[in-house]
Amino acid sequence: MIDPELAAKLDEIGAKADRAYQAAEKVRKYLFWAGVISIALFVIPAVGLAFVIPKFIAAYSTTLGGI
Repeated sequence: MIDPELAAKLDEIGAKADRAYQAAEKVRKYLFWAGVISIALFVIPAVGLAFVIPKFIAAYSTTLGGI
């Protein structure tokens, strides 16, 4: 039915497609985690600053009020 040479080529193309899919999945996972880490490194300090800055301003204004 199918030519043996053609079957071998199809198997080779299938193997290359599988390797390309695996490489793309690795890149997708890498980019996902890079994004998560980048967001975490920006959001966590921003949330922390939202709590620290009002306390700092209150302490600073108290200090200025004493002068």
